[in-house]
Order: sequence, then structure tokens, then C-alpha cells
Amino acid sequence: MNKSLNLKFERAVRLLSDYLPVSDEFSRKPVLFHDIRVGVYLYENGYSEEIVLAGVLHDALEFSEINEQTLYDEFGEVVFNLVSACTKDDAIIDSEEKINELIKRCVDAGQDALIVKAADIIDSFKYYSKEQNIDQLQNHCLKNAETIFRFKPSEYNDKIFEELKMWQNKVSS
Repeated sequence: MNKSLNLKFERAVRLLSDYLPVSDEFSRKPVLFHDIRVGVYLYENGYSEEIVLAGVLHDALEFSEINEQTLYDEFGEVVFNLVSACTKDDAIIDSEEKINELIKRCVDAGQDALIVKAADIIDSFKYYSKEQNIDQLQNHCLKNAETIFRFKPSEYNDKIFEELKMWQNKVSS
């Protein structure tokens, strides 16, 4: 990757650190560190600049005070659209319906959006496995992975989906 992406990655982290609430012992997981890990995973696996930046910023609209216009102005339409696709609709109360709507929106936005969401869930699998948090593994990670595979078009065949399937199988067995 080039220096330009490194500078944009740092800019994304700085923006998040300015706007995300500080995590504490009552947080489900430290969000800033999670977002950085997702971006680094995508960076280290050679994904495009837009996918990497969307990975870092995937929680920006959902958990921070960053508004849509700021995100769009700072990182452009493609990154904004990927982040928007990966943002839960909190107006939906039913958790299963919320996951279904989110994954369908990612599928509709294209393979790149589903790659970002898959990276998000892979990191959650890793985190909650280390924490031995069975509830989050079953009610968050597995449900999201199952929904991704239920709605993922067959032509979406990126290597990330193989890793997600491996985590799904590991945790469900």
C-alpha cells in the first residue's frame, strides 16, 4: 500500500478518536481498537483503499457523533456508501430483522460492502473467542455470519468469505 493510504488511514483513526465515546469496562468491546483492527486486517490482506478506509470507519455513523456530511467530505462517496451500507438501522427493533436488513443492504451495495461487514464479524469472532463470551459469539457473530451466507450471492467469492466460514464452523461446533 502507498503512503497516501497510510495518511488517510491515520486521518480516519484521528477522526474516530475525536468522535467516538470512550470505552470502559461496561462497554461490549472497545470500539476504537476494534475499528482499527478491522482496517488493519483489510490493509494487510491487500484490499483497496476504499475498503480499508471503510473498514476503519465502519462504526462511525453507528457509534460516534460523526455526521454523514463530515464522513462524505473527508473520505468521499465510495467510502461513505460502504460505511452507510454497514451501519445498522436502529429504528428496527427486532434484532433478527435488523441483521437481515443490514446484510441485505450490504449485498445490495455490492461485494465490497459485504467484505467490510465480513471483516467486522471476523474481528468480533476473534475478540469474543479470546474473551470466551459465548453469548456474543452465538447472538452476534454466528447470527451475522449465518445471515451473510444466507444472502450472499454466489458470485461474491472473495477469500474473506472462506475465513468467515471457518470461524462460523469453529464456533458452532
